[in-house]
Amino acid sequence: MAVTPKVVAKLESEEPTLKLAVLIDADNAQATIIEGLLVEIAAFGEATVKRIYGDFTAPASAQWKKVLQTHAIKPMQQFAYTTGKNATDSMLIIDAMDLLYTRRFDGFCLVSSDSDFTGLALRIREEGLTVLGFGEQKTPEAFRNACHKFIFTEVLRPVARKTPAATAPASATHLPQPVSPLSGNIASVQKPAASVFPRTFILDALVSAQYDDAGWINLGAFGNYLTKIKPDFDPRLYGFKKLSELVKGMRDDLEIEERKATGSSAKALYIRRRTTAT
Repeated sequence: MAVTPKVVAKLESEEPTLKLAVLIDADNAQATIIEGLLVEIAAFGEATVKRIYGDFTAPASAQWKKVLQTHAIKPMQQFAYTTGKNATDSMLIIDAMDLLYTRRFDGFCLVSSDSDFTGLALRIREEGLTVLGFGEQKTPEAFRNACHKFIFTEVLRPVARKTPAATAPASATHLPQPVSPLSGNIASVQKPAASVFPRTFILDALVSAQYDDAGWINLGAFGNYLTKIKPDFDPRLYGFKKLSELVKGMRDDLEIEERKATGSSAKALYIRRRTTAT
């Protein structure tokens, strides 16, 4: 009988619980994301294994060599046997299967923009484990959809704070830049052409989601549903740190209600579609 993953998507109100194996494809990931990547993974659970795969004798891996020791990431050296063949992918996949069969993990983090890992993601899912994918916006859709949750690494890249002289005029009208998980830094993100405000997607999803007789749905449950139908959905791509901030920007379309959880002092947000826009 298939085992249901403990966590499909990160909810704003829940504690991380997963024991995760983090496997990084050095040939298809940039070292500049490492701090943001580890912070993001920590929100889902504990990275009990951190390994990176590549040919670290090659000049292209120089940036990775500078950060491996600092972040306690184990390098898995793989020499290129011949030109045009990627031995790194094979090594990562073999390692992943070995780790999978130890039954010590709740999920895997696959860090790559390479579609070659689509089959691996699907195989891990078949075992009932959570698959978190991390890659650039160029990552093929097949790999993104094979993961329970896929996060674009562009939102994880920190850049220096802007100086007052470089600050845009107050009259400028645009969405705020997504905020990096790193404290106080702004993420350098190249918004894809299709990354317009997801109003239609949110409203259509509300129609399909499971809600109560009055049309209300818990925001955490709704966030889970969004991730199931679109694994690469991320409020940060639209200028919001959290889903709660995004829906609060849709007050013309949504009613928002804060409720006290039963038997707890904690509060939760509920939303429903307005019958008529105001």
